[in-house]
Amino acid sequence: MIPLRDANPTRRTPVVTLVLIAAATIAFAYELGVAETGGDAALEGFVRQWGAVPRDVTAALASGDLLGLAMVGVVTSIFLHGGWLHLIGNMLYLWIFGNNIEDRFGRLPFVLFYFAGGIAAALAQVAIDPTTDIPLVGASGAIAAILGAYLVLYPRARILSLVFLGVFYQLIEVRAIIILGFWFVLQLIDGLTSLGFSEAEGGVAFFAHIGGFAAGVVVGVVVRALGSRPGARPAAGIGMG
Repeated sequence: MIPLRDANPTRRTPVVTLVLIAAATIAFAYELGVAETGGDAALEGFVRQWGAVPRDVTAALASGDLLGLAMVGVVTSIFLHGGWLHLIGNMLYLWIFGNNIEDRFGRLPFVLFYFAGGIAAALAQVAIDPTTDIPLVGASGAIAAILGAYLVLYPRARILSLVFLGVFYQLIEVRAIIILGFWFVLQLIDGLTSLGFSEAEGGVAFFAHIGGFAAGVVVGVVVRALGSRPGARPAAGIGMG
């Protein structure tokens, strides 16, 4: 299932979500420029410098160096992507689900939540494989946190999705609890299956997704328990997100 849009209106323009999408797109364009001018070796060096390298992060945490380049890379890695499909897929999810979470949390809290989710996701992946030197890149972990919060806060929201049935496809509306729950179960299965296998060639950081999603669920539960902030709209609605 590929989500296309949600029937969940927002009260105001999702400025932060749009800025995050623009920033990731600009960063990817810069990556393409690095590859164009310096080749694959230059791009690899750039990603290694500004991505989150688990081995370096582990060493930084052990030494208490929380402001060094290794830990800076945990944050900057959120804006880097490994290809067009990686970028487009992440930005699609960020647009569909991020605008509602921004609307619910408010702009500054949403910024803090986004980066906290991305950091929690990266650290979850580091905890699983702390000695690898393969850089982690992508907004997937931060976006997974958004998905977790969305699942808790808007479980009944309708998501227009593209569903493939062999060579055929169909557009159907699916409740958020189904599509996001299915997504999380897939991450769990793939993550557990990947344990014990070498990832020397890189791949999907499933435990970053799992960690980010779990962090988002926790924050969503807290927000839901505290109730809507003054002036916030109800959790369910009709419209285009």
